[in-house]
Amino acid sequence: MTEITIPRPDDWHLHLRDGAMLEGVLPYSARDFARAIIMPNLVPPVVTGADAAAYRDRILAALPKDLDFTPLMTLYLTEGTDPADVASAHASGLVTAVKLYPAGATTNSHSGVRDLGKVMPVLEKMAEIGMPLCIHGEVTDPAVDIFDREAVFIDTVLDPLRARVPELRITLEHVTTSQGVDYVMGADANLAATITTHHLMINRNAILVGGIKPHYYCLPVAKRESHRLALRKAATSGDKRFFLGTDSAPHVDPLKECACGCAGIFTAINTLSCLAHVFEEEGALDHLAGFTSRNGPAWYGLPVNEAMVTLVRRETPVHWPERIFTGDGPVTVFDPLLPIHWEVA
Repeated sequence: MTEITIPRPDDWHLHLRDGAMLEGVLPYSARDFARAIIMPNLVPPVVTGADAAAYRDRILAALPKDLDFTPLMTLYLTEGTDPADVASAHASGLVTAVKLYPAGATTNSHSGVRDLGKVMPVLEKMAEIGMPLCIHGEVTDPAVDIFDREAVFIDTVLDPLRARVPELRITLEHVTTSQGVDYVMGADANLAATITTHHLMINRNAILVGGIKPHYYCLPVAKRESHRLALRKAATSGDKRFFLGTDSAPHVDPLKECACGCAGIFTAINTLSCLAHVFEEEGALDHLAGFTSRNGPAWYGLPVNEAMVTLVRRETPVHWPERIFTGDGPVTVFDPLLPIHWEVA
């Protein structure tokens, strides 16, 4: 197959940042994606409905006039979040979901949740109104190995939470382990998962072999090869509980290439090309549209986009810039480490 046409995709996990960085990276997502779930971990975070409205206005103001893109806003869950504000923001159509960051789990997560018991009134209200909870599924206990934090989170936090509030709709974001895949597949209701582009393409060797490569460092960190293969199997299976969330997360190069570099990989520019490569390798191009364009809208109760996107397989590999330049500084583009022949027409 040398050409495939799919409904215009959505990105169900995206970091756009703010200010000059927002202006620099937004066009790359808006070019290929119709909608995106926007992460709220700004400084300060997007906590209230008023915060979300103001952030949405800044995104729309930065959007190039010739691009059609809808930001789907989220609220950052804190131990002081007001259930009534959450419900009001959701009822108005302003906010699509709430994001739970365990405090200290990733970039700008210090305002996150330390005691799940303190946010139960919010979660119970969300279950009542059918509002999804997006979860960064890792524990932050320093005694737990970083490569085990997702599996431990599932056993000690997620499974008890689902037993306590079974009607809560949960999106387990950026799944990185075979345990995560198995857990989602074993759920009979109210659980779905996003998978990133980069976790389908790299394992932990990309970060560590031949020297430390900071532009492959992300959180959750890439795991061993057996987990990558489990993710590829899930993503390409046609299972409607799995869909794309790129977790494209730009940082300027000086903040990546330093003694304590930031976690995040910028993939918005070449995600669709990389995914077509993965699905072709797995003999599953017929499931690409489900993963990128159909399963996510079904989970979030939205229509599939009417516009279509065509990807073409070129004879020669496609090339992207090594980095893009924003008003905040240069941002390195994800390098998939192999030739990619698919390109958005």
